Amino acid sequence: MPLSSFHPAVARWFQDRFGEPTAPQREGWEAIRSGRDTLISAPTGSGKTLAAFLHSLDQLFREGLEGPLPDETRVIYVSPLKALSADIHLNLAEPRREIRRVAEEMGLEAPRITAAIRSGDTPAADRAAMIRKPPHILVTTPESLYLLLTAERSREMLRTVRTVIVDEIHAVLESRRGAHLALSLERLAQVAKQPVQRIGLSATVKPIEQVADWLVGGRAKAAIVNQGHRRALDLALVG
Repeated sequence: MPLSSFHPAVARWFQDRFGEPTAPQREGWEAIRSGRDTLISAPTGSGKTLAAFLHSLDQLFREGLEGPLPDETRVIYVSPLKALSADIHLNLAEPRREIRRVAEEMGLEAPRITAAIRSGDTPAADRAAMIRKPPHILVTTPESLYLLLTAERSREMLRTVRTVIVDEIHAVLESRRGAHLALSLERLAQVAKQPVQRIGLSATVKPIEQVADWLVGGRAKAAIVNQGHRRALDLALVG
């Protein structure tokens, strides 16, 4: 999917920041925009995170231009590591801030897209604040997602979710954490008021068809974007 398919402010930010999209991004955006559950397997550094997130950011941005964005959670990002969750939360701050800046330069009243992190280290006051005013994007871990689905007040917050992104699938797949997360994904599907699109990310995942089946939990086949596991190398001998 070309950059021109995104809102001009989003496309301009991406082009100014990164230039042209990578192959995993182009193919990933195409599959995600079609509404299909999608598994993206590509090398580290190939832009998988933005391949997963940018369509949701674009949707929230467009909706916010038409009217005030409601305080409701639309996207859940699940990371197997608390440290990675924190990194993603920080990395989401720059695109939201910079897209807003570009929009303002274009004379648009840019919406404020919010994000928050929920893990075992999140202070009780911050957890309570999320319940009162849910973020548009929630970054969490498999264990914290389970707890969110268990408690009545936080479960209510998840009813508006439209997209769930599962990163580093290989880190949980062959363990009890993987089975636990699979159950949580099914519970989320039952809790949400609308179908939840599932997006999986991994740099190393084999056999990819079985991993895609795990991601969707026996639903319709997921779209698979398989760009291999090693980055292309340009080697030369210097005499």
